Amino acid sequence: MEMEMEMEMGKKKRERSKELDVAVRVVQMACSLCQRVQDGLLGRSADQIDSKDDDSPVTVADWGVQATVSWILSRCFGSENVAIIAEEDVQTLSKKEATGLLESVVNAVNECLIEAPKYGLESPSKALGSREVLEAISKCNSGGGPKGRYWVLDPVDGTLGFVRGDQYAVALALIEDGEVILGVLGCPNYPMNKQWLSYHQRYYRLMSKLSPPAVGSWEKGCVLYAQRGSGEAWMQPVIHDYGKLEQNSSARAIKVSTIDDPAFATFCEPVEKANSSHSFTAGLAESVGLRKQPLRVYSMVKYAAIARGDAEIFMKFARAGYKRRYGTMPRGWLSYKRLAGWSQTQEAAPWISPGVYF
Repeated sequence: MEMEMEMEMGKKKRERSKELDVAVRVVQMACSLCQRVQDGLLGRSADQIDSKDDDSPVTVADWGVQATVSWILSRCFGSENVAIIAEEDVQTLSKKEATGLLESVVNAVNECLIEAPKYGLESPSKALGSREVLEAISKCNSGGGPKGRYWVLDPVDGTLGFVRGDQYAVALALIEDGEVILGVLGCPNYPMNKQWLSYHQRYYRLMSKLSPPAVGSWEKGCVLYAQRGSGEAWMQPVIHDYGKLEQNSSARAIKVSTIDDPAFATFCEPVEKANSSHSFTAGLAESVGLRKQPLRVYSMVKYAAIARGDAEIFMKFARAGYKRRYGTMPRGWLSYKRLAGWSQTQEAAPWISPGVYF
């Protein structure tokens, strides 16, 4: 009996290791797709940008990443074994007037999938058509909840930062019976080297084009990942066009900051005032003795800043009645939770709710 239990535990551990391995690889692919789309958007008209019901922008990258991740996970684990919660649906892309937009999404997906071998994954035998891309996107319709097993994907978190050429994140997590099992957070514009954070993002983008590396991957962006029970979180550089993913050799362990004096601590908050009350957080920061200027970044990049020790505090006080889909929290949360214990919302609400909203 004891031997059977050990064998079962060993089998589950191997499965988890494969799931994390695939998740890291597919987020690397998603970051590559996003970088190409972002480069195409900058300095051009907004013909590849649409709006959601809440007026937040959605781009070719949102649909492209969702289709790519859905296709890869289904290929690696079997479509019947994969349930996904994600943000985008196919309603807009299915309209007659969206033919050009759909074509752009399909092209972005195929350009990404053809590079799958570079990331240690399998490409499709032939290019996907519009129907197959729409099917991959529409598969991301899991209802979530505290029971069952499902992936949670935010294709492009911080889309406003994305379309402005600034920070954004690609986030993926696996949840089982209400527990986050693993999380991966891709931050294509968040440098591995902390010193680059002192430069404005536009200057940083310019330097990344003027000063390419002699060999290997330049540390322009990073991918963070963690697994429940490991006690560690890791970071590796985003792979660029000239690189190839070396999963183990490129990764390094990360830890939260050891600073506990508010006078020397840095706090993160959202860039947009519409997403958080800057005046309230400034008053709160002053009251507890925080003296440094806040680190304001878009998206779940804030979780990366906390997890790897670039900042010590994250404060966000959303407007009343605001609801957030699962797609915007668990992946970055796991990286921090594995390193620094656990936390909850200011009202001590549980993280996993009955549906797809917090």
